Amino acid sequence: MKSKESNIILEFNSSGYDSSDKVDQPTHPVIFTKRATSIIAHEEPIFLHEGFTESPDYEGEIGVIVGKSGFRISEADAMDYVWGYTIINDMTARERQRDHKQFYIGKSPDTFCPMGPIAVPANKLPKVLRIQTHVNGEKRQDSAIKDLIFSVPFLIKTLSEGSTIQPGDVIATGTPAGVGIGMQPNVFLKAGDVIEISVTGLGKLRNTISSPTAQNQTVERIAKVSHIPSSNDKTSGGVGLTPLNNKNLYYKHSGSESGASIIFIHGLGSSSESFTPLIADLSLAKTHSLHLLDMEGHGLSPTLATSVISISSYADDFQSLTYFASIENATIIAHGMGCLVAMNFATRFPNLVEKLILLGPPPSPLPPNDQAGYLARAAAVRSSGIISIVDAVVNAGTSETTKSSNSLAVAAIRMSLLGQDPEGYAKGCTALASAVGTIPIEEIKVPTLIITGDQDKLAPPAICESYAGQIKVATLEVLPNVGHWHVFEDVHGVSAAVKSFL
Repeated sequence: MKSKESNIILEFNSSGYDSSDKVDQPTHPVIFTKRATSIIAHEEPIFLHEGFTESPDYEGEIGVIVGKSGFRISEADAMDYVWGYTIINDMTARERQRDHKQFYIGKSPDTFCPMGPIAVPANKLPKVLRIQTHVNGEKRQDSAIKDLIFSVPFLIKTLSEGSTIQPGDVIATGTPAGVGIGMQPNVFLKAGDVIEISVTGLGKLRNTISSPTAQNQTVERIAKVSHIPSSNDKTSGGVGLTPLNNKNLYYKHSGSESGASIIFIHGLGSSSESFTPLIADLSLAKTHSLHLLDMEGHGLSPTLATSVISISSYADDFQSLTYFASIENATIIAHGMGCLVAMNFATRFPNLVEKLILLGPPPSPLPPNDQAGYLARAAAVRSSGIISIVDAVVNAGTSETTKSSNSLAVAAIRMSLLGQDPEGYAKGCTALASAVGTIPIEEIKVPTLIITGDQDKLAPPAICESYAGQIKVATLEVLPNVGHWHVFEDVHGVSAAVKSFL
C-alpha cells in the first residue's frame, strides 16, 4: 500500500471527528506524511522508543486506499478513486509533534504505523463504518466515518488539487476523541499495553507496546530490503534455482542415472532448452545422464547487479556443477559462445572432459570489429531492450533457406532471444567481446567434433577448419544451407553427426 515513487506512506489528518466536546473546528485539514519505515502489521510489537519520546499515544483511524491515479479530483467524483479501506493506528510521539510543529518527526518513528489486519474493497463494506479503540480492554474511542469533520471526498479533493494521487496511497482519515493526550490527566502508552482498533467489516488491528529492553525490529527488516533490484531473477523468488559457485543458477538433470554424463552449454541469447530438439531426436534421455544449466543471466539463471561475467566465470560455474552433480568425466555439447566456455573448461579442467562437441565455435579472440559490434549490441539492449536487436540477429544468424522455408526455426530463435533478460544478454555480449586472450586450443587432447553451417557467419567453415587443425583428434562437419542456429535450422543433420561421434 506504499507509493511506488516514495518511501513514505501518505497520511492526511482531517483533525478528527465532529464531537460535542469540541468547540473550535479547523477550517482546513492538517496534512502530513508518515514514513513507510513506520509501518508494521497486525500483532507486531510497537517499539517504545525510550529516550526519544515519553508520550507515545494511539490514534485509531480508518485508512482509505486509493485505487487509481488522479489529479484535481472533484468531491463528486472522489469516491471513484477509492479502492477500499483498512485500519491504521496513527501512533504519535506527542512532545515531538508539539516541538517540531510539522508533524513528520512525531508521526514517523519506526513501528508507529500499525496497519491491517486486512484490506477490503469499498463495495464489500457498508457505507457507514464504525471505529472503536480499546486499550487493555478499556474502550477509549467510538465514532463513525459519517462524523468526520472533513469527509473522504473532501480529503481526496484537497490532496489532488496540487498533487497526483497514486494507486496504493493510503489516507488516514483522522481520529475520534479519546486519545491519551486528551485525557485529564494525560495517559500515555507504556510497555505491555495492548491497543485494539476495530472497524466495521475490517476486523481488529491489535498491537502491543514492547518492553524497554526490546530491539527495534525495523532495523533488521529494512537492512534486508532494497527497492533497487539486486538481480534479474525471473523465477518466483528463486524457486527452482540451485546454489552453484556462490550464486543461484537454473540447473536441470534428466535422463538415465547410470548413463554416461553429457553437459550442455548453450550460446548467447539462448538457454539449455535450445538442446531439447537434439535430445529428443537422439533419444539421449534413454542412454545418457543429461545435465542442463542456464548460464548466469540467461534463461532462468539470474545475474546479480554487481556480478562481472566472463568466459572464465561461465566455465567456473560448470566446474561447480561437476562437483554438485558428482560428474567425473563428461561429454560436453556446446553451441556458439558456449563453445568458448567449453574450450576454456576443457583446457583448465581436462580430467573432467571425455569428448567435446562444438556447434559453431566463434573465433578466439573475436576480430576487433566483431568485439565493437557486440559491445554496441550490449548498449542497445540496455537502452531499448531485446526487441531492438532481435531482427538483426535472426537475419544475420540464419541461412537463406531457413528464412525462406523454415518459419518454425525462425520463430524458435526469436522466442529464445525475446525470452532473455536484457541485462543478462548484455553481460553475455560483453563477456564474448572481452574474451581477448587466446584459448590454448592445442592443449585440448580429447576427441572433438566440430559442426558448423556453410552459411554460419559467426563460425564460418574456415574458422572451424583452423580449430580442427589445432586439436589433436578432431572431426569437422559442415551442414549445407545452415546458419549459426544449427539445432533449430537442421536438427536431423546435427543429430546424424553427433550420433556417429558418440
